[in-house]
Amino acid sequence: MSGEQRHRVPVDVHLILIRDTDKGPEVLLSRRAGDVYAAGMWHLVSGHIDGPHEDMLTALIREAHEEAGIIVDPAHVHYALTVHHRGPGGRSRVGAFFEVSVWEGVPSVREPAVCDAMGWFPLNALPDPMVAYCRAGLDTYLAGETVAIHFQEPGDPIAYNPALDRRRPLTHALGPAGHHGPENAVREFAEQAVGRIRTWTDASWPRETSRVWRVDGEEGGVWFVKVHQNDRFHHREVEALRSWVTSLGAAAPRLVAADPALRSVVITALTGRPLHGMALDPATEAQVQQGLGRLAAALHRAAPEQPAGPSPALGKVERHLKAAGPYLAVGDEDLVLALARVYADLPAPSAVPTHGDLQYRNVLIGEDGGPRLLDFERSEYASATRDMVRLSDTWTGRDDLRAAFLKGYGRLLDPDEELRLDCEAAFDAVSGIAYGMAHGDPEVTERGRLTLLRLHTARRV
Repeated sequence: MSGEQRHRVPVDVHLILIRDTDKGPEVLLSRRAGDVYAAGMWHLVSGHIDGPHEDMLTALIREAHEEAGIIVDPAHVHYALTVHHRGPGGRSRVGAFFEVSVWEGVPSVREPAVCDAMGWFPLNALPDPMVAYCRAGLDTYLAGETVAIHFQEPGDPIAYNPALDRRRPLTHALGPAGHHGPENAVREFAEQAVGRIRTWTDASWPRETSRVWRVDGEEGGVWFVKVHQNDRFHHREVEALRSWVTSLGAAAPRLVAADPALRSVVITALTGRPLHGMALDPATEAQVQQGLGRLAAALHRAAPEQPAGPSPALGKVERHLKAAGPYLAVGDEDLVLALARVYADLPAPSAVPTHGDLQYRNVLIGEDGGPRLLDFERSEYASATRDMVRLSDTWTGRDDLRAAFLKGYGRLLDPDEELRLDCEAAFDAVSGIAYGMAHGDPEVTERGRLTLLRLHTARRV
């Protein structure tokens, strides 16, 4: 190409703004209006890079504010995919698409001269008419792919027409799927279990290394596919779903398929809204706690009791204290060590099937107001009180919630169990502080600090 003018194309950015609802994820779209290309058609919030001074991230954040009036933190912007597009008129461009699910403000029309409507639409029911270029990007996103070519032919409509779909994904030719879909072997495993899958939607928690996708079947049906971070978690969840969890009926997912070599499972989908972050009135929250008590009791009775294993060694507690030491308050270390000594002297409890991570973020609230339990990868035989450790943080200053849980559970705790719960809560708090500070997880860190403060206030030793 030396001596010839090089081919140059514009670069534009597209915002895939996602919100979760009880019916599935929705995406924000705006309708183009006025004297603009594709007037009357739906499109993502998008725009061009202004010039060589502006990078893609800056352009995306600027367009989000100018077009929709929202503020996006760069830390919450995730690259999704790239589309090389050529319109019916023959001009080509490269579009970079970015996913955002955390922002400030309420999206609204901020440029009425070029946009006359803005709204949320289910990802599995996109509106018509939609710009074909935009639809190519969203179809690539929904398929869990990261690169596509969308070269339209002269005479093709600007609006998306399924009979003239020019999208050609390149992800599978280039290697494993990217951020929004699993590797090909996991895709094949899932489709062997439930049939052809139309869309993959990443549903992973930001701070976990296990990956979870919601999958929608070509002929209907919704499932979740999970790839565990290690063999131990895979084995625990599979064994729990095959045995103990069945006692919870419709309040827990059902195992559809498992592949230990891929550390993957397919499970049925539960309907409901996440309890984590939900604002409930006191009476409703007490009702939820009572339901959680019933579920915990059913799980704890799902298999015969076993002798408990050895109590945590003092050396393990001391290691956690050392890691958390710089972030502990005065007196925390003495409190935890005192509780460790008490714990060693308590009678050994019976071990029962437990959830292992029973807290609000692993609970959905169904349409009937009842709780549903998720995520059994930490499930194991342990003391019954171990399942109350993280829930007990919600009982601080709320004796009504504690009473409601125990009413659902069917009995009160005896004095030894009350002490054991305090000890296990202290150990979990110190471990959480050490983990949270090392991994930049302020929620886990703060939960641990509040737990230790609560134990200081109600000190029993």
